[in-house]
Amino acid sequence: MSQDSVVTAIRLKVREQIAKTEHLIGQLPPDRLEWTPTLPSPSFDAGHLLGHLLECLAGFCAVFYAAFPQQLGELLELKSLPVNQACLPEEAVRRLRVYARAIESGFDVCRDRDLARRLPTVFAEAESVATLLLGNLEHLINHKYQLFMYLKFLGIPVGTADIYCWRGPAASGAE
Repeated sequence: MSQDSVVTAIRLKVREQIAKTEHLIGQLPPDRLEWTPTLPSPSFDAGHLLGHLLECLAGFCAVFYAAFPQQLGELLELKSLPVNQACLPEEAVRRLRVYARAIESGFDVCRDRDLARRLPTVFAEAESVATLLLGNLEHLINHKYQLFMYLKFLGIPVGTADIYCWRGPAASGAE
């Protein structure tokens, strides 16, 4: 696969987001898992947010399995893993790594030409593999940011370098 391929670009961005998510999970004090922010509408407690982040990662696996069931049959086993349940940070990180390896397997078999293939979904008659992967990336990024805000509300010293991968000359001066 070419380093300049679209699949490679998406893969690298997903890797970054998984790494930043793992980093943020590691910042959450285990004794604050039942903490919920005071907001006008209901929200996850911190422990359930960790479980929901696992669902975000499982979404990538579902796309790859739907696109490549013959090559990625082992991903079907991941469907039995619980998501959307409160979990400890250590469990969330352990499971995040399981999903990350499975996502890498998906990217190993995906080629740029596959991104245009349309797959049936529960939300629409069919969507392209690219749209489904990018939608899952968006879902992960949104909830990664939610975890970032929870950490801020809890007084954990996190900043933009905890959620973004800086590139170029600005990287040395990022806070």
